[in-house]
Amino acid sequence: MTDQPPPSKRQKREDYRKAHKVEGSAALPQKKFYRQRAHANPFSDHQLTYPASPEMMNWALHYPAYIAPQTGLNEPIDHPETGIRPLSRDITVADIGCGFGGLLVALTPKLPDELLLGMEIRTQVTEFVQDRIKALRNQNADSGLYQNIACVRANTMKFLPNFFKKGQLSKIFLCFPDPHFKARKHKARIVSLTLNSEYAFAMKPGGVIYTITDVEDLHKWMVKHLEEHPSFLRVGKGEEAEDECVKTMMVETEEGKKVERNKGEKFVACFRRLEDPPWP
Repeated sequence: MTDQPPPSKRQKREDYRKAHKVEGSAALPQKKFYRQRAHANPFSDHQLTYPASPEMMNWALHYPAYIAPQTGLNEPIDHPETGIRPLSRDITVADIGCGFGGLLVALTPKLPDELLLGMEIRTQVTEFVQDRIKALRNQNADSGLYQNIACVRANTMKFLPNFFKKGQLSKIFLCFPDPHFKARKHKARIVSLTLNSEYAFAMKPGGVIYTITDVEDLHKWMVKHLEEHPSFLRVGKGEEAEDECVKTMMVETEEGKKVERNKGEKFVACFRRLEDPPWP
């Protein structure tokens, strides 16, 4: 009888992730079992599942503690047209390209009355964040902490309006996005005139887009394109420095910590969503 060959690294990762799916587990996942490339091509066919419209997204699966209660005996719990159970409040904060979820986790106690959503295109990274949130919820079952954050796999460059209604979001975070250094790749950058219009659609007036990167060229690109958009106005440096979300964004993301270790520089710019002008 021949000896079985040792399991490959991929098999070890798959076995670990399956074992980590045990209901009620409070053990935090280990990143080494969820490794994937640093970036993904947003123009590729990623075989994503996404709702046809925001009303068709079943958020109850992601925020079970915020399912809207039934107020009357004869009132249906589910939406009469979609059959989806609504939440008691809307998602108002989106971390686009959330990576391993460091910012989401750090913002939870700072924004306890908000629902925060991480959106990540990479499969295994999304799975890591989802497993991390489940473990944190189980660790804090008595306090209810971390019930207000969730993560979905999504390509926001293509499908952002499928998830959010007009004027729904108060904060959007764009933290250390792929710089796409080559000129022919600039069309894949997460900030552009077209994408800024989609951000403007999803944001309510007064809402803020937060950007941070360690690449000065990308910083200048994002500033230029957001300043040129009529729906956004750059937040002053004084207000920016006092914003708790900026302070958290500077130190809590995985990429931010890496830049800190390497003694690199971080470039921050925030932009407020303006009121739409009146119709002529």
